[in-house]
Amino acid sequence: MKNKSFPALISRISAVVLIGMSVSACNLFQRLADIGKTPELSAIQNPTQASNYRPVSMPMPAPVTATRQANSLWVEGSRAFFEDQRASQVGDIITVVVEIADDAAIDNRTRHDRTHTDGLNVNGLFGAQSLLGDVFAEGTTGAGLVDLNSSLANDGRGRIDRNETINLRVAAVVTQQLPNGNMVLFGRQEVRVNMEVREIVVGGVIRAADITSENTVSYDEMAEARIAYGGRGQISDLQQQRYGAQALEILMPF
Repeated sequence: MKNKSFPALISRISAVVLIGMSVSACNLFQRLADIGKTPELSAIQNPTQASNYRPVSMPMPAPVTATRQANSLWVEGSRAFFEDQRASQVGDIITVVVEIADDAAIDNRTRHDRTHTDGLNVNGLFGAQSLLGDVFAEGTTGAGLVDLNSSLANDGRGRIDRNETINLRVAAVVTQQLPNGNMVLFGRQEVRVNMEVREIVVGGVIRAADITSENTVSYDEMAEARIAYGGRGQISDLQQQRYGAQALEILMPF
């Protein structure tokens, strides 16, 4: 069984290595073809047509029917008599303001010590203590027949020191309007400077009441907010480990 399973294991490992080499080769050829070229910007597309797009489903309250009072122009639920220029339906644009200034310092330490000792003396043993030598090693007596000592010590410490500051504004598009009036946003911005592309992605659910008169909304008023800030290009590539080094760190058990 061992002789049959070993070649099968080798063949599987070889298949995985070949697949990895083919993927790496495709990526290598593409990178070689892009030498000297600026990073390409992504094409503008409808986010709802992306392969990973999923409509948002959230708990909804009971619907409320708007009523109009007699001899009145006011409609329940309206925010003003005049047309509202703020985002209110699918396709409208709204500016998301991201101002993050997080500062976290956490230092936890746990210490645990325990010492345990057990002793068992069997003196007399109903006159049969002389038989101990037949069962145990020669010279064994009932005094100190069983002695157990155990000691346990544990000292664990974890520390987090983080400081993050992000200030940016991103125009997002209303991709979905929920039955209770809340809106789902998605926005992406790409800026290329020389050989580096900066990419910002925001998304989440907002209330119409949180939209300011300037048609902006703060990120901390977005439910299920997703904010990504990163880049791609030569500088980002230099900050990444080579694929071989990443693979070795995953595979090496020590």
